Amino acid sequence: MARNGRAGRRRAFIGSFTAAGGPGLVTAEVAPHDGALTLVSAVRDLPDPSYLALSPDRATLYAVSETSEGAVAAYRVTGDRPQPAGAPVRVDGSGPTHLSLYAGHVLTANYGCGSVTAVPVRSDGTLAGAPSGRLQHTGSGPHDRRQRGPHAHQVQPDPSGRWAVSVDLGTDSVRVCTLAGGSPTLHREFALRPGSGPRHLAFHPDGEHAYVVNELTPTVTVCRWGAADGSLKPLTEVPVLRGAPAGDAYPSGIVVSPDGRFVWTATRGEDVLSVLAVQADGLRLTGTVPCGGRWPRALAELDGYLYSANERSGDVTWFAVDEETGMPRYDGSVRVDAASCVVFG
Repeated sequence: MARNGRAGRRRAFIGSFTAAGGPGLVTAEVAPHDGALTLVSAVRDLPDPSYLALSPDRATLYAVSETSEGAVAAYRVTGDRPQPAGAPVRVDGSGPTHLSLYAGHVLTANYGCGSVTAVPVRSDGTLAGAPSGRLQHTGSGPHDRRQRGPHAHQVQPDPSGRWAVSVDLGTDSVRVCTLAGGSPTLHREFALRPGSGPRHLAFHPDGEHAYVVNELTPTVTVCRWGAADGSLKPLTEVPVLRGAPAGDAYPSGIVVSPDGRFVWTATRGEDVLSVLAVQADGLRLTGTVPCGGRWPRALAELDGYLYSANERSGDVTWFAVDEETGMPRYDGSVRVDAASCVVFG
């Protein structure tokens, strides 16, 4: 996690919920030596741009519109204000909460209806039009309110780029997929503990382990990942809190340090960030710190600094990370109402 001085200009892009008063898609400058964010602009043309993703060349930014209609939009990253690159595209799914780029497509995880949608991307980064395919998840879980049906919460490529992995809170499972004719196609589905409510998955830099943060129980499931055959094997489950929470804890974000020594999670019900030390086929909780706000929805890391998008306090906080212990130290915050995620370009 050595700090490299942040050569060149870096920007942060922050998503927010406009329905809760958020400013939309926000751009901020990242200070080169202390990680501080300075707000530059906001674009409010897309309802509820709750999650964002950048193209590999950082020239195009993609955003979901987390509404009942569900859409994805592309923006050119030029100057200080991202510019719309065509009209938003409906994703044939409700409540998209996450998106990523995979095999020439934008994939969206549609929480409301429990599906994954693929939208083709042109060579210039713009969206090619209507979705080319959709994979509907099926199943349920034991939680009588939250798991009556599927709720896809995240979709992303694995480190090898061969597979797409979708995490479903409603079915307590992780699905490994490919694209066939532009349509997401199920390869295998892997079950996690019933009632755990998996939310997000993060891969270890070794490409052989994955960590799933669970929303319905305050834990992380440690898994072995097999890129050769697209396999996921749960190994153990580790708590992210020292003691039992007073009520529902609602864990949310998860990040693995670039050097692979630590895993960080956010827990909204407790307003804390947790530090877990990576061990052989396992994790060990070493401590928690306040997130600096309320309801930390997502985490991001850049050059030895950890960033938390705190939805209910309406801010993004940042922390310098101790290189030896992985413990975050609060350094500052910036106001962004109904903040939901942070990505860096």
